[in-house]
Amino acid sequence: MNEIFLTLGIEAWKPTLSALLMPPVPFLVLVVAGARLMFRRRLLAWLLVLVGVLGIWFSCTTALSQGLSQWLLKPQIPLQESQIAELKRAPRTAIVVLGGGRRLLAPEYGVSSLHERSIERLRYGMWLSRETGLPMAFSGGIGHNALPGPSEAEIAARVAEREFGRPLKWTETQSRDTRENALRTVALLEPQGIDKIVLVTHGYHMPRALRNFQRASEGRNITIVPAPMGMSPSGRLRASDWLPTAAGFEGTRLVLHEWLGRLMGA
Repeated sequence: MNEIFLTLGIEAWKPTLSALLMPPVPFLVLVVAGARLMFRRRLLAWLLVLVGVLGIWFSCTTALSQGLSQWLLKPQIPLQESQIAELKRAPRTAIVVLGGGRRLLAPEYGVSSLHERSIERLRYGMWLSRETGLPMAFSGGIGHNALPGPSEAEIAARVAEREFGRPLKWTETQSRDTRENALRTVALLEPQGIDKIVLVTHGYHMPRALRNFQRASEGRNITIVPAPMGMSPSGRLRASDWLPTAAGFEGTRLVLHEWLGRLMGA
């Protein structure tokens, strides 16, 4: 599906289509359809309304978002101490952090800044870089349909130097999505003699990111090591996990966004 979008030159439509396919839109459609049928097919109408209301409720729960993540994405586990120790002895290796969004203006700073997802990824990348001594790259341009301004990587370079005190060695500023992250970053690092990439992104995003980087590395002497972060701790669900929350709704949308992206080949 992604190849069709690219062929037709409508890849910029992906954010709009994604928003229409994810909660709460499908469930709201069911509620409206049920209301429309209320005076003609009452049983079907109430069924649609009930499914729509329950869908909205459960899509806002942490229980569903965590369950969908394990079922649909099967995220990998974070790097272990032994793996980090091995990276300390790995030559020609680079840490690559993928952007997760930007803020064109953060009024409290008076300049552009990174979205909280990007900040979390950058922070973990910086920690890995300090632990291993490996150089670091950040990949992120301006997304589809986004307003013009500084790229994610340019903002990340400023934040890394001024706030973390550790400059980035490479910045990839032209990519608009995960597929281009992979293609452009591999093309940037291969001439630098890099043959191993430690890939940093959120756990829910890692399956799709890893697949794209592995595709971009086919035929090249580059190994991809996944370094997922932001994972939810495993444990028994609490009663409160079945109550609607903003975090639960965001988690469900992120999981479904990644799952739809994989189905579409993005």
